[in-house]
Amino acid sequence: MKLIIRTYKLQLKHPFTISRSTRTEIPSLIVELQENGFSGFGEATENAYYDKTVEQFEAKLIEKRELIEVASDKTPEEYWDYLYPHFKKNMFLLCALDEAYTDLYTRKKGVKLYEYWNFEVKNLPQSNYTIGIDSIENMVSKMKEMPWPVYKIKLGTKNDLEIVTELRKHTDAVFRIDANCGWTVTETLKNAIELQKLGVEFIEQPLPATNWKGAKIVFDNSYLPIIADESCLIENDIEKCYNHFHGVNIKLMKCGGLTPAKRMISKAKSLGLKTMVGCMTESSVGISAIAHLTPLLDFVDMDGALLIKNDIADGVKLKNGNIIFSNTKGIGAELLV
Repeated sequence: MKLIIRTYKLQLKHPFTISRSTRTEIPSLIVELQENGFSGFGEATENAYYDKTVEQFEAKLIEKRELIEVASDKTPEEYWDYLYPHFKKNMFLLCALDEAYTDLYTRKKGVKLYEYWNFEVKNLPQSNYTIGIDSIENMVSKMKEMPWPVYKIKLGTKNDLEIVTELRKHTDAVFRIDANCGWTVTETLKNAIELQKLGVEFIEQPLPATNWKGAKIVFDNSYLPIIADESCLIENDIEKCYNHFHGVNIKLMKCGGLTPAKRMISKAKSLGLKTMVGCMTESSVGISAIAHLTPLLDFVDMDGALLIKNDIADGVKLKNGNIIFSNTKGIGAELLV
C-alpha cells in the first residue's frame, strides 16, 4: 500500500463568520492510499479552534509513513485500531486515514460503502445549508442565492433574535440555530422561547463546551431541543451528553473518522439521543464519506463543499437538500486536481 499526500487551499464563496472567527480560505490535506490500481481518499482540514494545521498533518504522515503503508489485509475497523495508538493526539489526521482506507477497502470489494454496511439509502434526512454571521442584508442575500428547505443559521451576535426574525420574512424553510458556544444560560433560555415561535427546529451548542452545569440547566428548561457539538468530540463524550443534551452532532474529523462515528451513533441511539453528523468546510472527499452514515441519522449537515468555489473533487452531491450518491464505488469521490 502506498501513501500519497496532497495539499490544497479551498477558497470560500463568501467570508464565513461564526461567533469566534472569520475565514476566507481553508487549507486542506488529502490522503490517498493506493494499492493494485485502486485508490482510496480521505480528508483533513485546518482548524484553529482545535490547533490543527496542514503542516502538522503532513509532518506526521511523513514520520509514520512506514507504519501507514502496511499490507492491507485488515478490515477498516482493524486498521483504525492499529492506527489509533499512533494518531490518538491528532483525530483530524486519523479521520483522513480512516476515510482513505475505508474507501480503498470497499473499492477493492467492488461496492459502495453503504452497501458494505448493508444500509438502505432511502428516507434519508435532508442536509441543511449554512448561513454564516453577516449583516442582515447579506444573510438574506445568501439565503436568496441558495434557496433551500433547511437552513443552519450561525448566531452569537448582539442582535440574534433580530436576525432570525428578519430571515423568517423571506422563507418558510426549517431553521436550525448554531451559536458556537456564544451564549449564556440565561440568553439560551430566553432565546429558545422566541426562536420556537420563529420555526426553529433546534439549537446547537449554545454554551461553552465545558459548561456542563449550565448545559444541564438548559436541557431541563429549554423550549427547544439542544444538540451538542463542541461538547461531543470523541466516543467517551456520548455518555457525558446524556441528560445534558437532547442530541449530538458528531464530526468525523473530531472523533477520528467513519469507524468511531458509526460506533458513536449506535451509542447515542441506545441512550435515546437524537443523532446528527456535521461537516467542516471541506471538499467533496470528506462530504462524500459523511453521506454513507445518513441512513442512521435524524439530521445531517453536509454542505461544506457547497460553501467553497474550488471543490477539488467530484462525489456525492446535494440537490435542494437531498443526497445524490455518485456511481463511484467506496465513498464515491474522485479527485479533479
